[in-house]
Amino acid sequence: MEQLMNYFETIPPLHRTLILVGGITFFWILEGIVPLFSVKYKKWRHAVPNFFFTLTTILVNFPLAFLLLKTSDWAVQNDFGIINWLPEMPLWLYVVLGVMLLDLIGAYAAHWVEHKVKPFWMIHLVHHTDHNVDTTTANRHHPLESLIRYFFTLLGVFLVGAPIGIIMLYQSLSVVLSQFNHANIRLPRKVDDALSWVIVSPDMHKVHHHYVLPYTDSNYGNIFSIWDRLFGTYMKLDPEKIVYGVDTFPDEKENGSILGLLKQPFHKYRKPTTGQS
Repeated sequence: MEQLMNYFETIPPLHRTLILVGGITFFWILEGIVPLFSVKYKKWRHAVPNFFFTLTTILVNFPLAFLLLKTSDWAVQNDFGIINWLPEMPLWLYVVLGVMLLDLIGAYAAHWVEHKVKPFWMIHLVHHTDHNVDTTTANRHHPLESLIRYFFTLLGVFLVGAPIGIIMLYQSLSVVLSQFNHANIRLPRKVDDALSWVIVSPDMHKVHHHYVLPYTDSNYGNIFSIWDRLFGTYMKLDPEKIVYGVDTFPDEKENGSILGLLKQPFHKYRKPTTGQS
């Protein structure tokens, strides 16, 4: 565990890029072998806006990364934060708790807020208006959402008191797990169910991308599924019944246009329907 932390404390930018690109490539290939939905859509054309928003996410986060480092350094030097206030524990437990708490604040809480605060939902809408969810959808976030997510991650680093090694490990896991649970892959039902007790599995997260409430407002987790089960936001739905998109924004042409998606947060709020499946 010490060697793992040493690696992530000094992880080269090239390795972080390889994690991002390698994950997309691996799950992209896997989607062609064991697809959940055998929908005939043009994968490369569909991926263009998603890759565009992957790039904007990188561009937003890169210049702000130093704030994460400065906040982490301050917390560690001042013995501040939840994991630093707990009794002494083995390194492996310290790391696991750090990653879990960052996942709670930086991912689950951020995601929940984006669904409950109307202006934030209009920004987050870009992620949900994908009509063919696959591994590229994982990084489909409007630049404004990248700022929101960054703020919650920074808040998480501050409150948790996470050292930089745990932060880099968390972000790497977050990237890969998000690509995994968005991927259009079919796992054996029992395997997916078993995974969903620990991590967010593909079938579990696909429920969140169903086009109507209450399913859209469920399964907010990114890495760990415990938060949805603990806070009562976990739901199940037969994958065969899932329809991707958002009921109030059904225009697939606009939802596949970079310009249309950039404008999407500035549309007038449209109240969703409820109670359908």
